[in-house]
Amino acid sequence: MRANTAAKNWATLPVECYDAIAAAYDAHRFTLGLFDPRTLETLTELGYESTLPFESQEISLTTSAVAVGAKEHRIRPWKPSFDLARHAVRVGDRPIDLGGIGKGLAVRWSADVLRDAGDAVLIEAGGDVMALGAGPNGDGWMISVENPSSGSDPVAVLRLTDRAVATSSTRIRSWVVDGEQVHHIIDPRTRRPAQSFLRAVTVVHSDPADAEVWSKSLFIAGRSQIRKLSDDKGLAALWVDVDGRMTMSRAMREFVAWQVSDV
Repeated sequence: MRANTAAKNWATLPVECYDAIAAAYDAHRFTLGLFDPRTLETLTELGYESTLPFESQEISLTTSAVAVGAKEHRIRPWKPSFDLARHAVRVGDRPIDLGGIGKGLAVRWSADVLRDAGDAVLIEAGGDVMALGAGPNGDGWMISVENPSSGSDPVAVLRLTDRAVATSSTRIRSWVVDGEQVHHIIDPRTRRPAQSFLRAVTVVHSDPADAEVWSKSLFIAGRSQIRKLSDDKGLAALWVDVDGRMTMSRAMREFVAWQVSDV
Protein backbone atom coordinates (compact mmCIF):
# COMPACT_ATOMS: atom_id res chain seq x y z
CA MET A 1 0.00 0.00 0.00
CA ARG A 2 2.85 2.35 0.78
CA ALA A 3 4.52 1.63 -2.55
CA ASN A 4 1.24 2.08 -4.44
CA THR A 5 0.59 5.40 -2.73
CA ALA A 6 4.08 6.62 -3.60
CA ALA A 7 3.59 5.54 -7.26
CA LYS A 8 6.47 7.14 -9.21
CA ASN A 9 8.17 8.33 -6.02
CA TRP A 10 10.48 6.23 -3.89
CA ALA A 11 8.95 4.20 -1.06
CA THR A 12 11.19 2.59 1.57
CA LEU A 13 9.76 -0.82 2.46
CA PRO A 14 10.28 -3.77 4.81
CA VAL A 15 12.71 -6.23 3.30
CA GLU A 16 9.99 -8.88 2.73
CA CYS A 17 7.87 -6.46 0.72
CA TYR A 18 10.89 -5.26 -1.26
CA ASP A 19 11.86 -8.85 -2.07
CA ALA A 20 8.28 -9.72 -3.07
CA ILE A 21 8.06 -6.81 -5.52
CA ALA A 22 11.47 -7.71 -6.95
CA ALA A 23 10.30 -11.33 -7.40
CA ALA A 24 7.13 -10.09 -9.14
CA TYR A 25 9.29 -8.04 -11.51
CA ASP A 26 11.42 -11.10 -12.33
CA ALA A 27 8.23 -13.08 -13.02
CA HIS A 28 6.89 -10.32 -15.27
CA ARG A 29 10.05 -10.55 -17.36
CA PHE A 30 10.44 -14.33 -17.63
CA THR A 31 6.75 -14.79 -18.60
CA LEU A 32 7.10 -12.00 -21.21
CA GLY A 33 4.38 -9.99 -19.50
CA LEU A 34 1.74 -12.71 -19.05
CA PHE A 35 2.27 -12.34 -15.33
CA ASP A 36 1.62 -8.71 -14.46
CA PRO A 37 0.91 -7.47 -10.90
CA ARG A 38 -0.70 -4.26 -12.19
CA THR A 39 -4.16 -5.72 -11.65
CA LEU A 40 -5.37 -3.84 -8.58
CA GLU A 41 -7.53 -1.30 -10.43
CA THR A 42 -9.37 -4.00 -12.38
CA LEU A 43 -9.91 -6.18 -9.30
CA THR A 44 -11.27 -3.19 -7.40
CA GLU A 45 -13.63 -2.31 -10.26
CA LEU A 46 -14.94 -5.88 -10.19
CA GLY A 47 -15.67 -5.69 -6.46
CA TYR A 48 -12.71 -7.83 -5.38
CA GLU A 49 -11.69 -5.36 -2.66
CA SER A 50 -13.72 -6.89 0.15
CA THR A 51 -14.58 -10.36 1.39
CA LEU A 52 -17.24 -12.02 -0.78
CA PRO A 53 -19.13 -15.23 0.11
CA PHE A 54 -17.56 -17.10 -2.79
CA GLU A 55 -18.98 -20.44 -1.78
CA SER A 56 -22.35 -19.32 -3.18
CA GLN A 57 -20.77 -17.95 -6.40
CA GLU A 58 -23.93 -15.91 -6.99
CA ILE A 59 -22.78 -12.42 -6.04
CA SER A 60 -24.26 -9.66 -8.18
CA LEU A 61 -22.50 -6.30 -8.17
CA THR A 62 -23.01 -3.15 -10.17
CA THR A 63 -19.73 -1.48 -11.03
CA SER A 64 -18.24 0.95 -13.53
CA ALA A 65 -16.20 -1.88 -15.06
CA VAL A 66 -15.86 -1.93 -18.84
CA ALA A 67 -17.25 -4.77 -20.92
CA VAL A 68 -15.86 -8.22 -20.21
CA GLY A 69 -15.03 -8.80 -23.87
CA ALA A 70 -12.49 -5.98 -24.09
CA LYS A 71 -10.09 -6.00 -27.05
CA GLU A 72 -6.49 -7.04 -26.59
CA HIS A 73 -3.78 -4.39 -26.55
CA ARG A 74 -0.01 -4.52 -26.50
CA ILE A 75 1.36 -5.17 -23.01
CA ARG A 76 3.33 -2.14 -21.88
CA PRO A 77 6.33 -3.53 -19.95
CA TRP A 78 6.35 -2.89 -16.23
CA LYS A 79 9.54 -1.07 -15.29
CA PRO A 80 9.75 -0.47 -11.54
CA SER A 81 12.91 1.01 -10.02
CA PHE A 82 14.80 -0.58 -7.12
CA ASP A 83 17.30 0.76 -4.60
CA LEU A 84 18.68 -2.29 -2.78
CA ALA A 85 20.73 -0.28 -0.28
CA ARG A 86 17.61 1.46 1.06
CA HIS A 87 15.10 -1.30 0.20
CA ALA A 88 13.22 1.36 -1.73
CA VAL A 89 10.97 0.88 -4.76
CA ARG A 90 9.16 3.01 -7.35
CA VAL A 91 6.32 0.86 -8.71
CA GLY A 92 5.05 3.30 -11.35
CA ASP A 93 1.74 4.97 -12.12
CA ARG A 94 -0.45 1.82 -11.92
CA PRO A 95 -0.93 0.18 -8.49
CA ILE A 96 0.17 -3.42 -8.06
CA ASP A 97 -1.30 -6.45 -6.32
CA LEU A 98 0.94 -9.30 -5.14
CA GLY A 99 -1.85 -11.87 -4.81
CA GLY A 100 -0.59 -13.70 -7.89
CA ILE A 101 2.76 -14.58 -6.33
CA GLY A 102 2.43 -14.01 -2.58
CA LYS A 103 1.47 -17.53 -1.50
CA GLY A 104 4.25 -19.01 -3.61
CA LEU A 105 6.78 -16.70 -1.99
CA ALA A 106 5.50 -17.59 1.47
CA VAL A 107 6.01 -21.27 0.67
CA ARG A 108 9.44 -20.58 -0.89
CA TRP A 109 10.67 -18.72 2.18
CA SER A 110 9.18 -21.30 4.56
CA ALA A 111 10.93 -24.05 2.62
CA ASP A 112 14.25 -22.22 3.01
CA VAL A 113 13.77 -22.37 6.79
CA LEU A 114 12.37 -25.91 7.04
CA ARG A 115 14.44 -27.69 4.39
CA ASP A 116 16.69 -29.39 6.97
CA ALA A 117 13.99 -29.87 9.63
CA GLY A 118 13.49 -33.55 8.80
CA ASP A 119 13.82 -36.27 6.19
CA ALA A 120 10.52 -35.18 4.66
CA VAL A 121 8.69 -31.87 5.01
CA LEU A 122 5.39 -30.77 3.46
CA ILE A 123 4.49 -27.07 3.32
CA GLU A 124 1.04 -25.95 2.16
CA ALA A 125 -0.50 -22.48 1.86
CA GLY A 126 -3.94 -22.25 0.33
CA GLY A 127 -3.23 -24.87 -2.31
CA ASP A 128 0.40 -23.96 -3.02
CA VAL A 129 2.55 -26.90 -1.89
CA MET A 130 6.25 -27.64 -1.45
CA ALA A 131 7.03 -31.35 -1.02
CA LEU A 132 10.53 -31.79 0.37
CA GLY A 133 12.08 -35.22 0.61
CA ALA A 134 10.47 -38.47 -0.47
CA GLY A 135 7.42 -38.34 1.79
CA PRO A 136 6.40 -40.48 4.77
CA ASN A 137 6.69 -43.77 2.83
CA GLY A 138 9.91 -42.90 1.02
CA ASP A 139 8.45 -43.07 -2.49
CA GLY A 140 7.23 -39.50 -2.94
CA TRP A 141 4.50 -37.26 -1.56
CA MET A 142 1.08 -38.04 -3.03
CA ILE A 143 -0.65 -34.74 -3.89
CA SER A 144 -4.18 -34.64 -5.31
CA VAL A 145 -5.30 -32.17 -7.99
CA GLU A 146 -8.74 -30.72 -7.31
CA ASN A 147 -11.59 -31.14 -9.77
CA PRO A 148 -12.39 -27.59 -10.93
CA SER A 149 -15.96 -28.53 -11.84
CA SER A 150 -17.41 -30.01 -8.65
CA GLY A 151 -17.11 -32.76 -6.09
CA SER A 152 -14.36 -33.80 -3.72
CA ASP A 153 -12.71 -36.47 -5.90
CA PRO A 154 -9.47 -35.33 -7.58
CA VAL A 155 -8.82 -35.37 -11.31
CA ALA A 156 -5.25 -36.61 -10.77
CA VAL A 157 -2.78 -37.61 -8.09
CA LEU A 158 0.84 -36.47 -8.38
CA ARG A 159 3.90 -38.18 -6.88
CA LEU A 160 6.42 -35.50 -5.91
CA THR A 161 9.90 -35.45 -4.39
CA ASP A 162 11.56 -32.07 -3.83
CA ARG A 163 9.01 -30.36 -6.03
CA ALA A 164 6.43 -27.61 -5.69
CA VAL A 165 2.92 -27.59 -7.15
CA ALA A 166 0.37 -24.81 -7.60
CA THR A 167 -3.04 -24.61 -9.25
CA SER A 168 -4.87 -21.61 -10.71
CA SER A 169 -8.60 -22.17 -10.98
CA THR A 170 -11.88 -20.28 -11.25
CA ARG A 171 -13.79 -22.81 -9.14
CA ILE A 172 -13.94 -20.64 -5.99
CA ARG A 173 -12.99 -17.08 -6.96
CA SER A 174 -15.81 -16.51 -9.42
CA TRP A 175 -18.78 -14.16 -9.15
CA VAL A 176 -21.26 -12.14 -11.20
CA VAL A 177 -20.86 -8.47 -12.16
CA ASP A 178 -23.53 -6.70 -14.21
CA GLY A 179 -24.83 -10.08 -15.37
CA GLU A 180 -21.39 -11.31 -16.46
CA GLN A 181 -19.50 -14.18 -14.80
CA VAL A 182 -16.05 -12.92 -13.79
CA HIS A 183 -13.06 -14.26 -11.87
CA HIS A 184 -9.82 -13.07 -10.28
CA ILE A 185 -7.27 -14.12 -12.95
CA ILE A 186 -6.72 -10.93 -14.94
CA ASP A 187 -5.34 -10.96 -18.49
CA PRO A 188 -2.90 -8.02 -18.80
CA ARG A 189 -3.64 -7.83 -22.53
CA THR A 190 -7.28 -6.88 -21.92
CA ARG A 191 -7.18 -5.86 -18.24
CA ARG A 192 -10.22 -8.10 -17.80
CA PRO A 193 -10.77 -11.61 -16.40
CA ALA A 194 -9.01 -14.03 -18.74
CA GLN A 195 -11.29 -15.54 -21.39
CA SER A 196 -9.10 -18.60 -21.87
CA PHE A 197 -11.57 -21.52 -22.21
CA LEU A 198 -9.81 -23.14 -19.24
CA ARG A 199 -11.09 -23.99 -15.78
CA ALA A 200 -7.84 -24.87 -14.03
CA VAL A 201 -4.10 -25.15 -14.62
CA THR A 202 -1.70 -27.04 -12.35
CA VAL A 203 2.08 -26.63 -12.59
CA VAL A 204 4.86 -28.68 -10.95
CA HIS A 205 8.14 -26.80 -10.56
CA SER A 206 11.29 -26.81 -8.46
CA ASP A 207 10.24 -23.44 -6.97
CA PRO A 208 6.80 -22.74 -5.45
CA ALA A 209 6.64 -19.08 -6.50
CA ASP A 210 7.51 -20.01 -10.08
CA ALA A 211 4.86 -22.75 -9.98
CA GLU A 212 2.25 -20.20 -8.92
CA VAL A 213 3.33 -17.64 -11.51
CA TRP A 214 3.34 -20.14 -14.36
CA SER A 215 -0.02 -21.66 -13.42
CA LYS A 216 -1.58 -18.20 -13.80
CA SER A 217 0.41 -17.31 -16.91
CA LEU A 218 -0.55 -20.54 -18.67
CA PHE A 219 -4.17 -20.00 -17.66
CA ILE A 220 -4.03 -16.56 -19.29
CA ALA A 221 -2.32 -17.98 -22.40
CA GLY A 222 -5.47 -20.06 -22.85
CA ARG A 223 -6.48 -23.37 -24.37
CA SER A 224 -5.14 -22.50 -27.82
CA GLN A 225 -1.61 -21.72 -26.63
CA ILE A 226 -1.04 -23.61 -23.39
CA ARG A 227 0.34 -26.85 -24.83
CA LYS A 228 2.91 -25.15 -27.07
CA LEU A 229 3.97 -22.69 -24.38
CA SER A 230 4.34 -25.33 -21.67
CA ASP A 231 6.25 -27.70 -23.95
CA ASP A 232 8.46 -24.93 -25.34
CA LYS A 233 9.35 -23.85 -21.77
CA GLY A 234 9.70 -27.44 -20.51
CA LEU A 235 6.95 -26.83 -17.93
CA ALA A 236 5.19 -29.69 -16.17
CA ALA A 237 1.57 -28.58 -16.57
CA LEU A 238 -1.86 -30.20 -16.38
CA TRP A 239 -5.05 -28.39 -17.36
CA VAL A 240 -8.81 -28.85 -17.53
CA ASP A 241 -10.74 -26.92 -20.17
CA VAL A 242 -14.33 -25.65 -20.11
CA ASP A 243 -15.51 -28.84 -21.88
CA GLY A 244 -14.10 -30.99 -19.08
CA ARG A 245 -11.14 -32.36 -21.03
CA MET A 246 -7.94 -32.89 -19.05
CA THR A 247 -4.62 -32.58 -20.89
CA MET A 248 -0.99 -32.42 -19.79
CA SER A 249 2.37 -31.35 -21.15
CA ARG A 250 5.16 -33.79 -21.89
CA ALA A 251 7.08 -32.78 -18.76
CA MET A 252 4.10 -33.47 -16.46
CA ARG A 253 3.77 -37.17 -17.34
CA GLU A 254 6.54 -38.35 -15.03
CA PHE A 255 4.76 -36.87 -11.99
CA VAL A 256 1.29 -38.32 -12.59
CA ALA A 257 0.61 -41.41 -10.47
CA TRP A 258 -3.11 -41.59 -11.31
CA GLN A 259 -5.62 -39.66 -13.38
CA VAL A 260 -9.26 -39.80 -14.36
CA SER A 261 -10.14 -40.59 -17.94
CA ASP A 262 -12.88 -37.97 -18.16
CA VAL A 263 -13.46 -35.00 -15.84
